[in-house]
Amino acid sequence: MVTPTQVRVHAVVDEGLGNSSYLVDLGDGSALVVDAPRDLRAVHARARAERLRIRFAADTHLHADFLSGAVQLARDARATVLASAAGGRRFPHRGLRDGEEVDLGGLRLTALATPGHTDEHLSFLLSDGAAPVGVFTGGSLIVGSAARPDLLGPDRTDELARAQFASLRRLAALPGPTAVWPTHGAGSFCSAPPGAQRTSTVARELATNPLLAVGEEQRFVDTLLGSLGSYPAYFRRLGEINRQGPPVLDTASAGALAALPAAEVRRLCADGATLVDVRPVPEYAAAHVPGALSIALRPQFATWLGWVAPADGPVVVVRDPDQDPADIVWPALAVGVDRIVGELAGGLDAWAAAGYATTATRVLRPAQLAGEAVVLDVRQSAEYTSGHLPAARHVELGALADRAAGLAPGPVAVMCGHGERAATAAGLLERAGHHDLAVVVGGPGDWADSTGRPLVTGPDEAPGNPAASRGGEARR
Repeated sequence: MVTPTQVRVHAVVDEGLGNSSYLVDLGDGSALVVDAPRDLRAVHARARAERLRIRFAADTHLHADFLSGAVQLARDARATVLASAAGGRRFPHRGLRDGEEVDLGGLRLTALATPGHTDEHLSFLLSDGAAPVGVFTGGSLIVGSAARPDLLGPDRTDELARAQFASLRRLAALPGPTAVWPTHGAGSFCSAPPGAQRTSTVARELATNPLLAVGEEQRFVDTLLGSLGSYPAYFRRLGEINRQGPPVLDTASAGALAALPAAEVRRLCADGATLVDVRPVPEYAAAHVPGALSIALRPQFATWLGWVAPADGPVVVVRDPDQDPADIVWPALAVGVDRIVGELAGGLDAWAAAGYATTATRVLRPAQLAGEAVVLDVRQSAEYTSGHLPAARHVELGALADRAAGLAPGPVAVMCGHGERAATAAGLLERAGHHDLAVVVGGPGDWADSTGRPLVTGPDEAPGNPAASRGGEARR
């Protein structure tokens, strides 16, 4: 994107995590990158395309949803890391306080304290001379909303929500044409609303952002907190890893998978390793290693891997030959899944050739659900309450691992919006000892279209059918 003052700012979007990084052309062949992830492949590709050398790496806050790439850039590109002095980071960086400025060689970056999403959150105002160009708002003001204030625990949530109220009003006081460049966008579990727009202006947000229309602090707090849903368990540990600084990686070898013979994979699984099958759902359903988790390789792969795979145990991958190992390993590293020890050499064919058993999971279309005893809907609460099958039971996928053992035995058809999350849920149920499982390929809307029957809205109050009380961003 080219700003009105011809400053070139390039957004690098991660559709899976719902985030944006920004590469700023400083006009002398060098660049500033804001909120770069540990998976730097797209950032480096854009920098190469623009013939830019990364000289500065700025982080708006201690990210909970991904590991920062700033430490890696400091090692590989000798970039200067810019971040809040209040963040307590344990690695070399230039700590900034409210109002401090950084001369970027013609452009200027000014730190603005905007707590709320986190304690030490900074927004960075980019100026060309005396003219504000845009502001990198991180997890403060985002398009149509504000990022969630509950990541530091329930005892801090109200305080941080009130800080977010003040921070949004500080940003809204900037000149109307000032560009707004948030990190979190649609699809982020840091609570961006759905929508295609990932950047905005101060004037546009004043006209359209419902939170900026709420002038009373308590009503703002109630409105913001009422919009929050669940978030991945790994959010509770990545902030501290970012404070310490993620371990730097050997980028030449980090995206590779060691080939492990079937006997070794069998031994690792017996010792507690998690076997993750990244093949498309139909292939997993047709035949898979008993107990393997289906997490199909797609943009949302990293989120669900980080959410349902144990944080401290080894992971082994099963993939198709045409699936690139780098597209598995790098997204995993970005969410702190560092212990992928290798892949099943030769895939499922090699497993079967070694004489080891495989199993299958039934696949159903929504129209085939009439005879199923139990339909388990594993979507987020906001998705479920907006429309679900009559008598469907609800447990969010992120909570299923802890509750699978307590679910009644018997035939279960698992449903989400399309089938990928349902397949992951079926794997979790299989690991917990459930049998006679089916994956529904399609969602409640497909069921309503095929049967002509209406969906039910709101939470199901039936005994034994817990549904979370508040919604979150819909995730496919």
